[in-house]
Amino acid sequence: MPATGITALAASIAVDRALRFPAAALDVARLSVYDCLAVAIAGAREPVSVAVRELVSGEGGTAQASAIGLPARIPARAAAMLNGTAAHALDYDDTHFDFVGHPTVAVLPAALAVAEQRQASGKDLLEAFLTGVEVTCRVGGWLGRPHYNAGFHQTATSGAFGAAAAAARLLDLDAERAAHALGLAATRASGLKCQFGTMAKPFHAGMAASTGVESATLAALGFVARPDAIECAGGFATTHGAGQGCLDNPFDGLHEAFRFVDVQYKFHACCHGTHPALEALHGLREQHRLTAGDVEHVTLAIAPQWLPVCCIAQPATGLEAKFSLALTGAMVLAGVDTASLASFSDTCCQDPALTDLARRIEIRPDPAITDTACHATVLTRSGATLSRHVDLSTPVPYDTKATKLKAKAGALLGQARAEALWTFVAALDTLPAAALYPRLHDWFADAAA
Repeated sequence: MPATGITALAASIAVDRALRFPAAALDVARLSVYDCLAVAIAGAREPVSVAVRELVSGEGGTAQASAIGLPARIPARAAAMLNGTAAHALDYDDTHFDFVGHPTVAVLPAALAVAEQRQASGKDLLEAFLTGVEVTCRVGGWLGRPHYNAGFHQTATSGAFGAAAAAARLLDLDAERAAHALGLAATRASGLKCQFGTMAKPFHAGMAASTGVESATLAALGFVARPDAIECAGGFATTHGAGQGCLDNPFDGLHEAFRFVDVQYKFHACCHGTHPALEALHGLREQHRLTAGDVEHVTLAIAPQWLPVCCIAQPATGLEAKFSLALTGAMVLAGVDTASLASFSDTCCQDPALTDLARRIEIRPDPAITDTACHATVLTRSGATLSRHVDLSTPVPYDTKATKLKAKAGALLGQARAEALWTFVAALDTLPAAALYPRLHDWFADAAA
């Protein structure tokens, strides 16, 4: 009998060896692996990464997988937790707006940990990663905005399902065992948006990755969970604000197209919800040669759902600044480089010029504006009214994205390391285990040096 429930459908996709991976989807997967590794290595010294690294290194355990900043391998579950946390520490990783979450930082660390433990080939690793992020996006889309708007961080929740799917594939589970893995993940997945602006937010990615490894590993050991736990009465969806979901079958059309290819990359080191506005303001500043002194008032029309996410009115820390649309907008208008990590500091929150400009930025929720868009209007002191509309969903050619990601990685790691990482990831799915994991270990072990 074919699978019909969401949990069973996700499980069957996770272990489907007949699943075809289009070249375009694999290209995007490699871009996301590259971007994730770059931001994870750059995030190795962040306080949240240091804390989790001390936790897992203090626990010790069987040497199974490489972990960022550690010279010795640690258990796969612990490696997934640390690597996921470090990858999200800078809040500079990719986002998918089908479910408003960060898919790669939840799924890739789980896939890397289990793949290294199992000594899987680079091809199997990349395909498991792509399967996992696709499950994340589609289950996340099915849970929909009600789940997100109820206060749940989909990186942590839907990310756990994708991490479990990727791990299940690498562990060679059958569909029945994979459903138990996803059922267990349903009772483990958690993450609250009220943690945005704190260390708990990046830890959500580590939680999801760790949950995926744990759930799939236990399922491989015979652990039994409810195999319809995502959609059943009293299951994950109904208890986490999603009702019956927004789509009848989120996996329709998977064999024709992967939705993950619409993933968005960050080129500002702050919450992705701010990016449409920052792009619009940057365009106005460049087009009209605006300075902060030219600005009388700014109106940013955004999707209402971003109000509780990235509209901290008076941020006090660099972390909170990343979730303040008014302050980040002021930074752009003042010519501050929002692509630079150094721009987001406690000091910037106290800068009188920036805070004065931020007070002149009005944020206006507009239900007609999509999640990926912003309509910005600037009233100048000379009386001119300037406007610009930006929608991040506008397709960007692969070569453009690759060039921008290389520049971003170069700024984070230095040009030589960024080029070496690009070469490594470009050949990822051609590498046997014997060549892949020693090189990965070197990248991770040196990250916090």
